[in-house]
Amino acid sequence: MSNLLKLEQLCVAYGGNTVVHDVSLSLAGGEIGCLLGPSGCGKTTLLRAIAGFEPLKQGEILLAGKRVSSPGFTTPPEKRRIGMVFQDFALFPHLTVAENIGFGIRHLKGSRRKQRIDELLALIGLPDFHKRYPHELSGGQQQRIALARALAPRPELLLMDEPFSSMDVELREDLAREVRRILKSENITAILVTHDQHEAFAMADNIGVMEHGRLLQWDSGYNLYHRPAAHFVADFIGQGVLLDGKVIDNQHVRTELALLEGAIPKECKPGSSVQVLVRPDDIIHDDDSRRTAVIKERTFRGASYLYTLTLPSGSEILSLAPSHHDHAIGEELGISLEIEHLVIFSREPE
Repeated sequence: MSNLLKLEQLCVAYGGNTVVHDVSLSLAGGEIGCLLGPSGCGKTTLLRAIAGFEPLKQGEILLAGKRVSSPGFTTPPEKRRIGMVFQDFALFPHLTVAENIGFGIRHLKGSRRKQRIDELLALIGLPDFHKRYPHELSGGQQQRIALARALAPRPELLLMDEPFSSMDVELREDLAREVRRILKSENITAILVTHDQHEAFAMADNIGVMEHGRLLQWDSGYNLYHRPAAHFVADFIGQGVLLDGKVIDNQHVRTELALLEGAIPKECKPGSSVQVLVRPDDIIHDDDSRRTAVIKERTFRGASYLYTLTLPSGSEILSLAPSHHDHAIGEELGISLEIEHLVIFSREPE
Protein backbone atom coordinates (compact mmCIF):
# COMPACT_ATOMS: atom_id res chain seq x y z
CA MET A 1 0.00 0.00 0.00
CA SER A 2 1.27 3.48 -0.84
CA ASN A 3 1.43 6.17 1.82
CA LEU A 4 -1.49 8.57 1.84
CA LEU A 5 0.03 10.71 4.58
CA LYS A 6 3.72 11.29 5.23
CA LEU A 7 5.31 13.59 7.81
CA GLU A 8 9.03 14.22 7.53
CA GLN A 9 11.01 15.76 10.42
CA LEU A 10 8.18 18.06 11.44
CA CYS A 11 8.72 20.90 13.91
CA VAL A 12 5.97 23.31 15.01
CA ALA A 13 6.71 26.38 17.12
CA TYR A 14 4.73 29.14 18.82
CA GLY A 15 6.98 32.18 18.81
CA GLY A 16 10.39 30.91 19.87
CA ASN A 17 8.94 27.89 21.70
CA THR A 18 9.09 24.62 19.72
CA VAL A 19 6.17 22.41 20.79
CA VAL A 20 6.51 19.58 18.25
CA HIS A 21 10.02 18.24 17.63
CA ASP A 22 11.29 16.33 14.59
CA VAL A 23 8.25 14.08 14.04
CA SER A 24 8.29 11.61 11.14
CA LEU A 25 5.58 9.03 10.39
CA SER A 26 3.58 7.63 7.50
CA LEU A 27 0.08 6.24 7.09
CA ALA A 28 -1.00 4.03 4.20
CA GLY A 29 -4.31 4.49 2.43
CA GLY A 30 -7.17 2.93 4.42
CA GLU A 31 -5.15 2.74 7.66
CA ILE A 32 -6.19 4.27 10.97
CA GLY A 33 -3.50 5.95 13.04
CA CYS A 34 -3.59 7.40 16.52
CA LEU A 35 -1.58 10.05 18.35
CA LEU A 36 -1.60 9.04 22.01
CA GLY A 37 -0.22 10.82 25.05
CA PRO A 38 -0.99 12.94 28.10
CA SER A 39 -2.37 16.49 27.95
CA GLY A 40 0.17 18.99 26.65
CA CYS A 41 2.32 16.44 24.78
CA GLY A 42 1.78 18.13 21.39
CA LYS A 43 -0.62 15.65 19.80
CA THR A 44 -3.40 18.17 19.04
CA THR A 45 -0.85 20.70 17.71
CA LEU A 46 0.45 18.00 15.37
CA LEU A 47 -3.10 17.21 14.22
CA ARG A 48 -3.74 20.93 13.57
CA ALA A 49 -0.56 21.10 11.50
CA ILE A 50 -1.77 18.16 9.38
CA ALA A 51 -5.09 19.94 8.92
CA GLY A 52 -3.31 23.12 7.78
CA PHE A 53 -4.14 25.28 10.80
CA GLU A 54 -0.53 25.54 12.07
CA PRO A 55 2.53 26.55 9.99
CA LEU A 56 5.70 24.46 10.10
CA LYS A 57 9.03 25.59 11.48
CA GLN A 58 10.77 22.61 9.85
CA GLY A 59 9.96 19.54 7.74
CA GLU A 60 7.09 18.85 5.37
CA ILE A 61 3.70 17.17 5.12
CA LEU A 62 2.81 15.13 2.05
CA LEU A 63 -0.80 14.13 1.30
CA ALA A 64 -1.28 11.58 -1.49
CA GLY A 65 2.29 12.34 -2.60
CA LYS A 66 1.68 16.09 -2.85
CA ARG A 67 3.42 18.57 -0.54
CA VAL A 68 0.80 20.51 1.43
CA SER A 69 2.99 22.08 4.16
CA SER A 70 6.61 23.17 4.55
CA PRO A 71 8.27 26.23 6.10
CA GLY A 72 6.76 29.30 4.44
CA PHE A 73 4.19 27.26 2.49
CA THR A 74 0.77 25.99 3.58
CA THR A 75 -2.05 24.69 1.40
CA PRO A 76 -5.25 26.10 2.97
CA PRO A 77 -7.28 23.59 5.05
CA GLU A 78 -10.29 23.76 2.73
CA LYS A 79 -8.15 22.64 -0.22
CA ARG A 80 -6.70 19.53 1.48
CA ARG A 81 -9.74 17.26 1.20
CA ILE A 82 -9.54 16.61 4.94
CA GLY A 83 -12.56 15.93 7.16
CA MET A 84 -12.61 16.70 10.87
CA VAL A 85 -14.57 15.38 13.85
CA PHE A 86 -14.33 17.46 16.99
CA GLN A 87 -14.62 16.78 20.71
CA ASP A 88 -17.88 18.75 21.01
CA PHE A 89 -19.42 17.26 17.80
CA ALA A 90 -20.16 20.82 16.52
CA LEU A 91 -23.55 19.82 15.07
CA PHE A 92 -25.83 22.65 13.97
CA PRO A 93 -28.68 22.65 16.53
CA HIS A 94 -31.20 24.28 14.18
CA LEU A 95 -30.67 21.72 11.40
CA THR A 96 -32.11 18.21 11.19
CA VAL A 97 -29.86 15.15 11.12
CA ALA A 98 -30.19 14.94 7.32
CA GLU A 99 -29.40 18.65 6.93
CA ASN A 100 -26.35 18.33 9.19
CA ILE A 101 -24.98 15.39 7.21
CA GLY A 102 -25.72 17.08 3.89
CA PHE A 103 -24.15 20.42 4.88
CA GLY A 104 -20.80 19.72 3.20
CA ILE A 105 -22.27 18.26 -0.01
CA ARG A 106 -24.68 21.06 -0.93
CA HIS A 107 -23.03 21.14 -4.37
CA LEU A 108 -24.57 17.73 -5.19
CA LYS A 109 -27.94 17.61 -6.97
CA GLY A 110 -30.99 16.70 -4.88
CA SER A 111 -31.22 12.98 -5.65
CA ARG A 112 -27.45 12.34 -5.35
CA ARG A 113 -27.29 14.31 -2.13
CA LYS A 114 -30.23 12.38 -0.66
CA GLN A 115 -28.69 9.07 -1.74
CA ARG A 116 -25.40 9.92 0.02
CA ILE A 117 -27.23 10.95 3.21
CA ASP A 118 -29.27 7.72 3.13
CA GLU A 119 -26.08 5.65 2.60
CA LEU A 120 -24.36 7.25 5.58
CA LEU A 121 -27.35 6.94 7.92
CA ALA A 122 -27.54 3.24 7.06
CA LEU A 123 -23.78 2.89 7.56
CA ILE A 124 -23.87 4.40 11.07
CA GLY A 125 -26.92 2.35 12.06
CA LEU A 126 -29.42 5.23 12.23
CA PRO A 127 -31.41 4.78 8.99
CA ASP A 128 -34.62 6.48 10.14
CA PHE A 129 -33.16 9.54 11.89
CA HIS A 130 -33.42 12.00 8.97
CA LYS A 131 -35.88 14.40 10.60
CA ARG A 132 -34.57 14.38 14.15
CA TYR A 133 -32.68 17.30 15.68
CA PRO A 134 -29.39 17.06 17.61
CA HIS A 135 -31.03 17.72 20.99
CA GLU A 136 -33.17 14.61 20.47
CA LEU A 137 -30.12 12.35 20.20
CA SER A 138 -27.92 10.64 22.77
CA GLY A 139 -24.22 11.52 22.94
CA GLY A 140 -23.27 8.39 21.03
CA GLN A 141 -25.84 9.12 18.33
CA GLN A 142 -24.61 12.72 18.00
CA GLN A 143 -21.06 11.45 17.58
CA ARG A 144 -22.15 9.11 14.77
CA ILE A 145 -23.95 11.98 13.02
CA ALA A 146 -20.82 14.14 13.34
CA LEU A 147 -18.82 11.30 11.80
CA ALA A 148 -21.33 10.88 8.94
CA ARG A 149 -21.19 14.63 8.24
CA ALA A 150 -17.37 14.49 8.05
CA LEU A 151 -17.51 11.46 5.72
CA ALA A 152 -20.17 12.88 3.39
CA PRO A 153 -17.74 14.70 0.99
CA ARG A 154 -15.54 11.54 0.82
CA PRO A 155 -12.39 13.14 2.31
CA GLU A 156 -8.95 11.70 1.56
CA LEU A 157 -8.09 11.91 5.26
CA LEU A 158 -10.24 12.13 8.40
CA LEU A 159 -8.87 13.80 11.55
CA MET A 160 -10.54 13.16 14.92
CA ASP A 161 -9.62 15.24 17.97
CA GLU A 162 -10.60 13.50 21.25
CA PRO A 163 -13.98 12.56 19.70
CA PHE A 164 -15.15 10.33 22.58
CA SER A 165 -13.85 12.31 25.57
CA SER A 166 -17.27 13.42 26.82
CA MET A 167 -18.57 9.84 27.08
CA ASP A 168 -18.26 7.26 29.81
CA VAL A 169 -15.48 4.67 29.51
CA GLU A 170 -17.61 1.72 28.32
CA LEU A 171 -19.36 3.76 25.64
CA ARG A 172 -16.00 5.15 24.48
CA GLU A 173 -14.55 1.75 23.70
CA ASP A 174 -17.75 0.47 22.08
CA LEU A 175 -18.03 3.57 19.92
CA ALA A 176 -14.33 3.42 19.00
CA ARG A 177 -14.82 -0.12 17.69
CA GLU A 178 -17.97 0.96 15.83
CA VAL A 179 -16.22 3.96 14.27
CA ARG A 180 -13.37 1.69 13.18
CA ARG A 181 -15.90 -0.60 11.45
CA ILE A 182 -17.46 2.39 9.66
CA LEU A 183 -14.10 3.82 8.53
CA LYS A 184 -12.88 0.44 7.30
CA SER A 185 -16.10 -0.14 5.35
CA GLU A 186 -15.57 3.23 3.60
CA ASN A 187 -11.79 2.63 3.23
CA ILE A 188 -11.14 5.97 4.93
CA THR A 189 -7.65 6.89 6.13
CA ALA A 190 -7.88 8.51 9.55
CA ILE A 191 -5.92 9.83 12.52
CA LEU A 192 -7.34 9.89 16.03
CA VAL A 193 -5.97 12.02 18.87
CA THR A 194 -6.63 10.70 22.38
CA HIS A 195 -5.13 10.34 25.85
CA ASP A 196 -7.02 7.05 26.35
CA GLN A 197 -5.01 3.96 25.38
CA HIS A 198 -8.11 1.73 25.36
CA GLU A 199 -9.67 3.91 22.65
CA ALA A 200 -6.41 3.77 20.73
CA PHE A 201 -6.19 -0.03 20.97
CA ALA A 202 -9.85 -0.45 19.95
CA MET A 203 -9.56 1.74 16.89
CA ALA A 204 -6.08 2.18 15.45
CA ASP A 205 -3.79 0.10 13.24
CA ASN A 206 -0.75 2.12 14.29
CA ILE A 207 -0.32 4.24 17.40
CA GLY A 208 2.20 6.99 18.08
CA VAL A 209 3.07 7.68 21.72
CA MET A 210 4.07 11.30 22.31
CA GLU A 211 5.84 13.00 25.20
CA HIS A 212 6.98 16.65 25.38
CA GLY A 213 6.32 17.15 21.66
CA ARG A 214 8.34 14.13 20.56
CA LEU A 215 7.08 10.95 18.90
CA LEU A 216 8.71 8.18 20.94
CA GLN A 217 7.33 5.17 19.06
CA TRP A 218 5.03 4.66 16.06
CA ASP A 219 3.92 1.03 16.15
CA SER A 220 1.11 -1.49 16.61
CA GLY A 221 -0.66 -1.66 19.97
CA TYR A 222 0.85 -5.13 20.49
CA ASN A 223 4.40 -3.86 20.06
CA LEU A 224 3.82 -0.80 22.23
CA TYR A 225 2.68 -3.12 25.03
CA HIS A 226 5.18 -5.95 24.60
CA ARG A 227 8.14 -4.15 22.99
CA PRO A 228 8.14 -0.54 24.22
CA ALA A 229 11.07 1.47 22.85
CA ALA A 230 11.35 3.91 25.78
CA HIS A 231 10.78 4.13 29.53
CA PHE A 232 7.85 6.49 29.00
CA VAL A 233 6.12 4.13 26.55
CA ALA A 234 6.55 1.19 28.96
CA ASP A 235 5.09 3.26 31.80
CA PHE A 236 2.27 4.90 29.83
CA ILE A 237 0.97 1.82 27.97
CA GLY A 238 -0.77 -0.84 30.02
CA GLN A 239 0.23 -1.47 33.59
CA GLY A 240 3.49 -2.77 34.91
CA VAL A 241 6.55 -2.00 36.99
CA LEU A 242 10.22 -1.54 36.22
CA LEU A 243 12.13 -3.93 38.48
CA ASP A 244 15.79 -3.38 39.25
CA GLY A 245 18.20 -5.93 37.85
CA LYS A 246 21.86 -6.59 37.04
CA VAL A 247 23.12 -7.93 33.73
CA ILE A 248 25.07 -11.19 34.14
CA ASP A 249 25.94 -11.82 30.47
CA ASN A 250 24.37 -11.28 27.04
CA GLN A 251 21.53 -13.73 27.83
CA HIS A 252 20.86 -13.32 31.58
CA VAL A 253 19.77 -10.63 34.00
CA ARG A 254 19.34 -11.17 37.74
CA THR A 255 16.35 -9.61 39.51
CA GLU A 256 14.85 -10.10 42.93
CA LEU A 257 12.22 -12.32 41.34
CA ALA A 258 14.56 -14.67 39.49
CA LEU A 259 17.45 -15.05 37.07
CA LEU A 260 15.77 -14.16 33.78
CA GLU A 261 16.92 -15.36 30.38
CA GLY A 262 16.48 -13.60 27.06
CA ALA A 263 18.03 -11.13 24.64
CA ILE A 264 19.84 -8.30 26.43
CA PRO A 265 20.22 -4.95 24.60
CA LYS A 266 23.80 -4.39 23.41
CA GLU A 267 24.10 -1.15 25.36
CA CYS A 268 23.43 -3.05 28.64
CA LYS A 269 26.88 -4.50 29.37
CA PRO A 270 27.57 -7.33 31.89
CA GLY A 271 27.63 -5.91 35.40
CA SER A 272 25.47 -2.89 34.52
CA SER A 273 22.35 -1.94 36.48
CA VAL A 274 19.14 -2.13 34.47
CA GLN A 275 15.36 -2.07 34.84
CA VAL A 276 13.20 -4.95 33.64
CA LEU A 277 9.58 -4.36 32.64
CA VAL A 278 7.23 -6.76 34.43
CA ARG A 279 3.57 -6.72 33.38
CA PRO A 280 0.67 -8.10 35.49
CA ASP A 281 0.20 -10.96 33.01
CA ASP A 282 3.87 -11.96 33.50
CA ILE A 283 3.19 -12.85 37.16
CA ILE A 284 1.04 -15.99 37.45
CA HIS A 285 -0.73 -17.04 40.64
CA ASP A 286 0.64 -20.48 41.53
CA ASP A 287 -0.28 -22.13 44.85
CA ASP A 288 2.46 -24.73 44.36
CA SER A 289 5.25 -22.19 43.89
CA ARG A 290 7.87 -21.67 46.58
CA ARG A 291 8.22 -18.08 45.41
CA THR A 292 5.73 -15.86 47.28
CA ALA A 293 4.81 -12.19 47.70
CA VAL A 294 2.50 -10.42 50.14
CA ILE A 295 -0.78 -8.93 48.90
CA LYS A 296 -0.76 -5.18 49.58
CA GLU A 297 -3.83 -4.16 47.54
CA ARG A 298 -6.39 -5.85 45.32
CA THR A 299 -8.83 -4.55 42.74
CA PHE A 300 -11.85 -6.61 41.65
CA ARG A 301 -12.36 -6.55 37.88
CA GLY A 302 -15.14 -9.07 37.46
CA ALA A 303 -13.35 -11.91 35.71
CA SER A 304 -10.08 -11.17 37.50
CA TYR A 305 -8.37 -9.54 40.46
CA LEU A 306 -5.45 -7.18 40.00
CA TYR A 307 -3.19 -7.80 42.98
CA THR A 308 -0.47 -5.40 44.09
CA LEU A 309 2.21 -7.60 45.64
CA THR A 310 5.13 -6.64 47.88
CA LEU A 311 8.45 -8.47 47.54
CA PRO A 312 10.83 -8.97 50.51
CA SER A 313 12.86 -5.89 49.49
CA GLY A 314 9.74 -3.72 49.55
CA SER A 315 9.51 -3.53 45.75
CA GLU A 316 6.02 -3.91 44.33
CA ILE A 317 4.78 -5.93 41.34
CA LEU A 318 1.33 -6.49 39.84
CA SER A 319 -0.41 -9.78 39.12
CA LEU A 320 -3.66 -10.64 37.35
CA ALA A 321 -5.45 -13.70 38.69
CA PRO A 322 -8.88 -15.24 37.93
CA SER A 323 -11.42 -13.85 40.38
CA HIS A 324 -12.26 -17.26 41.84
CA HIS A 325 -8.75 -17.06 43.33
CA ASP A 326 -10.00 -14.80 46.11
CA HIS A 327 -7.16 -13.84 48.46
CA ALA A 328 -7.14 -11.23 51.22
CA ILE A 329 -4.82 -8.29 51.77
CA GLY A 330 -1.90 -9.44 53.92
CA GLU A 331 -1.90 -13.01 52.58
CA GLU A 332 1.14 -14.54 50.92
CA LEU A 333 0.46 -15.41 47.29
CA GLY A 334 2.43 -18.11 45.47
CA ILE A 335 3.66 -16.78 42.14
CA SER A 336 5.53 -18.02 39.08
CA LEU A 337 6.92 -16.10 36.12
CA GLU A 338 5.89 -16.36 32.49
CA ILE A 339 7.97 -13.65 30.80
CA GLU A 340 8.14 -14.60 27.11
CA HIS A 341 10.58 -11.88 26.09
CA LEU A 342 12.58 -9.43 28.16
CA VAL A 343 12.06 -5.67 27.96
CA ILE A 344 15.13 -4.09 29.54
CA PHE A 345 16.22 -0.47 29.91
CA SER A 346 19.45 0.99 31.21
CA ARG A 347 18.79 2.28 34.68
CA GLU A 348 17.82 5.94 34.63
CA PRO A 349 19.92 8.19 36.87
CA GLU A 350 18.24 9.26 40.14
